[in-house]
Amino acid sequence: MGFLHKLLLIGSALSAVYISQLFLKNPPIPQFKDQWWGEGQPRVQDESIKPFKIKVSDEVLSDLQDRLSRSTRIVPGLEGIGFQYGFNAQYMKTVKDYWMNTYDWKKQEAFLNTFPHFKTNINGLGIHFIHSKPSGEAIKNKKVLPLLLLHGWPGSFIEFTKIIPLLTQESDKYDFVFELVVPSLPGYGYSDAARKPGLGAAEMGFIFDRLMKRLGYDRYYIQGGDWGSLIGSDMATLFPHRVKGLHLNMVAVNTIGSNLGLMLSSLWPSLLMPADKVPLTYPLSSRFMHIVQETGYLHLQATKPDTVGMALSDSPIGLAAYLLEKFSTWTKASGKQLQDGGLLEKFTMDELLNNVMIYWTTNSITTSMRMYSETLGSKQFGYNLDNIACVVPTGASVFPEELFVQPGPLAKFKYTNLISYNIMDRGGHFAAYEEPQLLADEVIEFVQKVEKL
Repeated sequence: MGFLHKLLLIGSALSAVYISQLFLKNPPIPQFKDQWWGEGQPRVQDESIKPFKIKVSDEVLSDLQDRLSRSTRIVPGLEGIGFQYGFNAQYMKTVKDYWMNTYDWKKQEAFLNTFPHFKTNINGLGIHFIHSKPSGEAIKNKKVLPLLLLHGWPGSFIEFTKIIPLLTQESDKYDFVFELVVPSLPGYGYSDAARKPGLGAAEMGFIFDRLMKRLGYDRYYIQGGDWGSLIGSDMATLFPHRVKGLHLNMVAVNTIGSNLGLMLSSLWPSLLMPADKVPLTYPLSSRFMHIVQETGYLHLQATKPDTVGMALSDSPIGLAAYLLEKFSTWTKASGKQLQDGGLLEKFTMDELLNNVMIYWTTNSITTSMRMYSETLGSKQFGYNLDNIACVVPTGASVFPEELFVQPGPLAKFKYTNLISYNIMDRGGHFAAYEEPQLLADEVIEFVQKVEKL
């Protein structure tokens, strides 16, 4: 097929896909009502906002030490293998030794408590969040813009501890400062888990919009990755009058038009993205094989979260292996070739174990994984939120080691007001924890654009 014929074919096909998408009727926005997610029947709850301090008992820490000391059944790995089969057994002995003999939770707990933590009850659940405000001096002659930061799995609010000071510092380069709201998702860390089935990403979005209302914000920005990107997207779709701007570091679009466009453009991918970035998405066969290799956990958690949760809740070594393996392969795919998984290239051992400790000390691994079952079921798909256009100004900062890189033109099938789309030179799935300055700069640049609209 000649050059011009191929160009004409692809251009015509993509144009047809785009035009058909334009004329498809936008599904109605679903309406959500208050739902009680707590134990028992709905009842009057204290809706005040109360300060919260992280405090893990000595009993819990002593039990952890005891379990670590009894972890003697690690099966030796295969010769010459890094992380190709999962977490490397030999390196887990290094992690275990550091965890038992060097890691100081009390020191880390004191650091985490330097952030202003709070809890409030919403729909029967105690919701934990950090509420970080700029100093009095910083807000003089500046607009104060509320920004909701949403994490995902297997992360926690800890992912944002590096970026919080970067986003709350004053700068002469722009005329605003951020007030940050950084919650733990329900069922994660210090936020209560639902006692009733059905709490998925869309319902969490409803809860977080209630949180922002309770804090007195009429309009606000959102930044999110992983589940945070889906929750943020749902919020912007459901509450476009409330969400002023949406910034994502993971872009997952699942519309008829975007999926057809993705397949058709494989014939000539440089039509959608710079030639040097094409290998991030194409050929689709290799990218999909990579996704299959990296998402076995997803099927398990979407079907039987409580089964695997029982094992992980009883073994700190098992929990660490399950969580930290993702911080290797999702940060840099080539890390699986290394015996240490390349874990310490972007993180310190303390930073990695801090996240594991949030899950262990709150016993929240099972409840965190239930989100997959609740969100990837027929109820959530019935909302049809993927096919409802998000008209809120949206920005995307795509990191090259992300599991899948969605080309910008195809992202517009969902985010019709995509005002910025940048592919970074480095970084992976845990952008705020890996590359806090890069992400902070991207968020600030995006908000500057929105404020000028």
